[in-house]
Amino acid sequence: MPKLPIFRLRSSEPATRPDLQYYGPALSFSNLQLGVDNLRYDVFLSPRVTADLSFHLGRYICHFGDVESLFEIDKAFSSPSKFNIASEGANKARKAGAADLKPLMVSIHLAILNRAKAEGNPSIDLLGRLAVLKFIRLELHAQFARILEQCRAKTKSLDSLRHAKTMQTHEMVSSFQVRKKIILRRAGQEIFRLLREIEKETLARTRRSLLGDFTDDCYRLFLNPLIFTEDGRDDYLCAEHYYMFGNFDKDSDRFPSLRQFALNFFRELGYGEGMDDEQLEQALNVPANAHILVGAGNGEDSTPEDRNRKDQLDVWTRTLQREGVLAQVVASYEAVPLLAEYAPRVNPQQIKNALMFREEAERVEKIIGESRLHSERLFAAIGRVASCRGSERSRFAARLLHDLCCYHRDLRGLEAVSAGFDSINLVSDSKTHELSTLNGMLYEFLPPEDQKPAEDRVVHHVILKADVRDSSRLTRSLMEKDMNAASYFSLNFYDPVNKLLAKYGATKVFLEGDAIIVALLEREGETMLSVGRTCVLAWEIVNLLREYNELLQRSGLPALEVGLGISYQDSPPLYLMDGEHRIMISDAINDSDRLSSCSKQVRKKVAPDAGVFQVYSVLIGGGSNVGPSGEPATEEMRLNYNVGGICLSEPAFFKLQQEISLSPWAVSGTESGFNGLWVDEQREFFIGTVPIANGAFRKIVIRKSRIAQVDVRDLTILHWTDRYYYEVCANPAVYAALPGEKSTSARQ
Repeated sequence: MPKLPIFRLRSSEPATRPDLQYYGPALSFSNLQLGVDNLRYDVFLSPRVTADLSFHLGRYICHFGDVESLFEIDKAFSSPSKFNIASEGANKARKAGAADLKPLMVSIHLAILNRAKAEGNPSIDLLGRLAVLKFIRLELHAQFARILEQCRAKTKSLDSLRHAKTMQTHEMVSSFQVRKKIILRRAGQEIFRLLREIEKETLARTRRSLLGDFTDDCYRLFLNPLIFTEDGRDDYLCAEHYYMFGNFDKDSDRFPSLRQFALNFFRELGYGEGMDDEQLEQALNVPANAHILVGAGNGEDSTPEDRNRKDQLDVWTRTLQREGVLAQVVASYEAVPLLAEYAPRVNPQQIKNALMFREEAERVEKIIGESRLHSERLFAAIGRVASCRGSERSRFAARLLHDLCCYHRDLRGLEAVSAGFDSINLVSDSKTHELSTLNGMLYEFLPPEDQKPAEDRVVHHVILKADVRDSSRLTRSLMEKDMNAASYFSLNFYDPVNKLLAKYGATKVFLEGDAIIVALLEREGETMLSVGRTCVLAWEIVNLLREYNELLQRSGLPALEVGLGISYQDSPPLYLMDGEHRIMISDAINDSDRLSSCSKQVRKKVAPDAGVFQVYSVLIGGGSNVGPSGEPATEEMRLNYNVGGICLSEPAFFKLQQEISLSPWAVSGTESGFNGLWVDEQREFFIGTVPIANGAFRKIVIRKSRIAQVDVRDLTILHWTDRYYYEVCANPAVYAALPGEKSTSARQ
């Protein structure tokens, strides 16, 4: 018996209308000082950076304008002065590349971020980013005009000499002038690609590290493919990223028309009640709405939501069909793959029209034939447009709604950024610069190498002490084996640590027999990351000595144990002079000495049950303790356990919270080694990422625990005090337990 077909009945209940998202791109600043004209913000960018950036922009324009060879003609045929300068610029351009431009862009953007961090105002970062983009937009046009002028002057000089390549030069310059929009677009695309790279590789992570989870909505506006266009209308960019809209009044698929069709579609589905078109347009700024409403047009109907989307897609497709625009939509998408072969010999709009109209197809075929190109792909596309029916048209309709939303969002984003450009005054003359500076109105962005020596004033400093445990015992052990203790310490401790200091900008204060004391000085106008970088330096020292100890133990030599202490002082250090030698005086030195110390009594008690932590702190003495003879022990003393650990002072921890964003980490109670006799149950963990240099980052974990009050006789815990100590975790097991971490290293 044949199987009967299965019919699926739809529910009689009306489908639930999905909620839409609404978004209005906008840039807003807060706590910024207006400039000298009381209308705009005064911004001054590093002259060195802007000069180098101008050169690179000119190089791109020469390259995409195909005029590089014009400045390679023998200098004997060119007049002196400025034409020789242009030739030297072309020669320099051949040696330069995007690899030179990338660190330049990173340096100015990091300078902007550092200024924002120093003043605690994320709006300064937005302002600086906008200023750089405004400069690039203006300079692209300025460089094109300069190069065009040089090309014309070069042509005249060759005319006067009756050079053999005069006709070819005239054609080259004429083509350069006609192709202005294409040249500027391609140069802008290169800069845009580079900006996206540095945002992904460096700026986004640095921004999160310095400013925390600041909203990314504003920064998305800077990664807009339309940002270097005049008005967002460019056939090539639209074809590549969105939809190639019609340009002529007679075209039914112009952007304003399609936008209105989409708004009418939203209203037909029941959205926008009580809203005008301007308010409802905010739904068009969210591409996810297109997927919610019509999906991808793949015909799936396995769920009620799929069937609902299919019904709504049918409504949208009928709307386009009713407005007589569906054929243009299909032709536009089919024309995009042909642009690479036929444009710019054939205008993109001509190619699109050729896929729909016989007369236009004949004209395009003639142009293709004159250019000695093959027309097979053109006629294949004409056939696909003519035969497009049913579900295939629905897919194009769904794709159009998504691309229309993307373009609408980016076009409105371009308008927001352009309004931001109007609020910026790029200061270029010395009089305005001086006036704005004197009145505290100037936002000046200079990489560290461009900052004035007068700004080299130290405002804060951090001290790191690395103290070797049981150095006397270790020295005797080496001498008993007829080994030189001095060379042992030098090769395995002092020399490796010295190699790390330059990497972090640390200076050696002095050496003791078994300890190194170094300082990181924080100068006015700098990044203010001294504590964070000191923590990373300390982590590197511990990790380096761990690797050295593995080699020493394999060689039968005793291992080195160290304890490190980090102390911060919110003031510059003092110095006294011993002849020509400066000696630093700082309370932070004494504090770091206490933090790096390790009590033998506490070590015996803690070592068997230390777990994954390497720093502990306890208090003995006070009214609740008794001495050996039974009398109260009134004098309070803090004792530390620090073996291979890094102890951070409380002021240093508070300063670290200001430097980078520290996120709480809720450690699972089942983590091995995270609990024990000497671990405070209320301990807290914090995770942060410290920018080091050249786009490198280091993740650090900080443990905050209460200090235990203990019995002086057997160090049993009497109670937990309301005082805290802080450990920069150095044990690889801690980092292996981080969420999403598989390695045993803190390196990112």
